[in-house]
Amino acid sequence: MLRKYEYRRTLPHYQGNREAIFATFATHHRWHLPEIARDLVAEACLHLRGTKCTLHGFVVMPDHVHLVFTPLADDCGPISLPEILQKVKSESAHRINKLLSRKGRVWQDESFDHVLRREEGVDVKLDYIRLNPVRAGLAQSRRRTKWMWSEVFAQPGSSAGESPAPTLK
Repeated sequence: MLRKYEYRRTLPHYQGNREAIFATFATHHRWHLPEIARDLVAEACLHLRGTKCTLHGFVVMPDHVHLVFTPLADDCGPISLPEILQKVKSESAHRINKLLSRKGRVWQDESFDHVLRREEGVDVKLDYIRLNPVRAGLAQSRRRTKWMWSEVFAQPGSSAGESPAPTLK
């Protein structure tokens, strides 16, 4: 399989060699996902762990998702950004449409993404996504947000009080 690591739609997309990536994708027409749908998106994000990428963290907001990850590699090289995002977007869209008995697009085609430079490393982006619900007025503290996961909080002995995965009902 020939993977494409540089392409352009409306925005340019570049992928380095096994470097961490920060990606954001939004719902179609900025539709606000019901809470049950956000649960499904969080599950789809968690399914990326160890299959397509090393997942560092994510947050599912009402109308967009932020992911921080490092692509894994196989015999053909690093797994491409489109493969990773397609997996999470496709899985979640199918499940959301089935759950809500609806048809149609859930996600915008385009995403915003970039390779993290040294000065804006994984920890900086994880801090950004943990504060996103607080800035949006959806949470009082970055420590207790239902639709957020971070590898830092999944490690035993974490003092931040996070559970290893979102508490999904």
